[in-house]
Amino acid sequence: MAAEGGGKEMNEIKTQFTTREGLYKLLSHSEYSRPNRVPFNSQGSNPVRVSFVNVNDQSGNGDRLCFNVGRELYFYIYKGVRKAADLSKPIDKRIYKGTQPTCHDFNHLTATAESVSLLVGFSAGQVQLIDPIKKETSKLFNEERLIDKSRVTCVKWVPGSESLFLVAHSSGNMYLYNVEHTCGTTAPHYQLLKQGESFAVHTCKSKSTRNPLLKWTVGEGALNEFAFSPDGKFLACVSQDGFLRVFNFDSVELHGTMKSYFGGLLCVCWSPDGKYIVTGGEDDLVTVWSFVDCRVIARGHGHKSWVSVVAFDPYTTSVEESDPMEFSGSDEDFQDLHFGRDRANSTQSRLSKRNSTDSRPVSVTYRFGSVGQDTQLCLWDLTEDILFPHQPLSRARTHTNVMNATSPPAGSGGTNPGSNGNSITTPGNSVPPPLPRSNSLPHSAVSNAGSKSSVMDGAIASGVSKFATLSLHDRKERHHEKDHKRNHSMGHISSKSSDKLNLVTKTKTDPAKTLGTPLCPRMEDVPLLEPLICKKIAHERLTVLIFLEDCIVTACQEGFICTWARPGKVSLGGLMLSHCAEQMATMKLLTCHILKSEVVGICNCSESMFHFISRRCRCFNV
Repeated sequence: MAAEGGGKEMNEIKTQFTTREGLYKLLSHSEYSRPNRVPFNSQGSNPVRVSFVNVNDQSGNGDRLCFNVGRELYFYIYKGVRKAADLSKPIDKRIYKGTQPTCHDFNHLTATAESVSLLVGFSAGQVQLIDPIKKETSKLFNEERLIDKSRVTCVKWVPGSESLFLVAHSSGNMYLYNVEHTCGTTAPHYQLLKQGESFAVHTCKSKSTRNPLLKWTVGEGALNEFAFSPDGKFLACVSQDGFLRVFNFDSVELHGTMKSYFGGLLCVCWSPDGKYIVTGGEDDLVTVWSFVDCRVIARGHGHKSWVSVVAFDPYTTSVEESDPMEFSGSDEDFQDLHFGRDRANSTQSRLSKRNSTDSRPVSVTYRFGSVGQDTQLCLWDLTEDILFPHQPLSRARTHTNVMNATSPPAGSGGTNPGSNGNSITTPGNSVPPPLPRSNSLPHSAVSNAGSKSSVMDGAIASGVSKFATLSLHDRKERHHEKDHKRNHSMGHISSKSSDKLNLVTKTKTDPAKTLGTPLCPRMEDVPLLEPLICKKIAHERLTVLIFLEDCIVTACQEGFICTWARPGKVSLGGLMLSHCAEQMATMKLLTCHILKSEVVGICNCSESMFHFISRRCRCFNV
């Protein structure tokens, strides 16, 4: 369902939208921002970012929220769909001079009700480690800007580690730090550890261990974002040169690459099972890339400007038996499968069924979302007709325009018997346990990795193995009478960082040499997705999209963090509406007659009756 209508309706800010699972509603009382809301022109040029952490306190309200606006950084108790936001009582508030926060990340392993570790990157290149609960500043890294003087674009804790973190800069460099080490009082000296096509990794040359432990130089131009795979073993990076590069993080080896259709790539994310990567950027497209097959399997066209954030929704990713009428299980299991608790865990366990030889066939629909500078939110369904185009479908699941898809189908799991024992690991989530390994390739071999600290120290001490590049599938180049043309929001790359790219040698990044190759297929060579919904939800460009169990969180450059309640999660009189009851109310199919009274809540009495609680009402079976 693309955006309906035109003219005035297209410019109207939406406060709700409907998908196949129900109605999503904007909760105005749950909006977070700085306490004194000021005009947009004072927000600064750095994007507003949001980070969440759960401290597992005894009150049952353990979610904490951090966001930056201009020179300010706020830390709040996040009440979500439960209670109204109280902007007058931030747990911690910081105002910086001379530099601005650009990104941040919590360490979920060490978070408690008494202490959390928060990394904050800044526009001048520094990284700060703070504890907003204790209101302490632990350490400042790159304080004298001797390591890198450029803006920090992304900072994340290394999965499974309490001390290692990775920082990306607009210089195109990434640095691996350890919170227990110092940075030194002089500029670091490096020695080459490993290099390959368009990347190099160096270790810090010093008599004593100091930060940074590693320096990665990736591509040309700014390194805009990186993301770890669900199991933490692989690292996906997107750069201003338009390339997605996926590395084995422990062995520092290149797994695969992809080129954008136009301009730089700005954002990247992994599917919950680690089989697919979605990117977005200056071509106004979202691109789906298969980790196993190392190829583009689909593109999505719905945005009218640059795509700033992409994210998978693990709670609405659907995995069903091929015959839904034969579902056998309790009502609670059915609720958990479709709308219930721990949806992400249930989804990942069922996704692993596709790799099992004795399980029944399952139907898979991945849900992901995107937001952009056009102020629009798009939701996309990635269905089996895209993932496995040569397999028969039980029924259609999305509005999809398949344009002459000639690429080979994506792998569905299992081990290739012709691989002679060399297999590649599909990234999965480590908590719960990672999904089974699947889809071996003859040209790749990946070894298991232990803890991040020991692996890195061992790699530096013992040296490295020979670099092995990824061999892409050979494909004959097609000759078209006319090159495919489409309208972009920007005819040419116009940002300052992008202008610098025009000055570098274009032997590797020239679009004319990559378009039509496996690195960057033409538009007509891959399926073209249409968005499930495409709605304008803000006045300024959107910079945040986060999927939580009971809501979706978005934020725009004005500094407003908005909560969109999922179907069945809207508060009414302090109680929660059941999913089915809200759906039926939305569809106007309820037969309960309320006599001059106000509904104060709905509860699910049984599978065949919903009980309306009010001062005076009559209840019927529905």
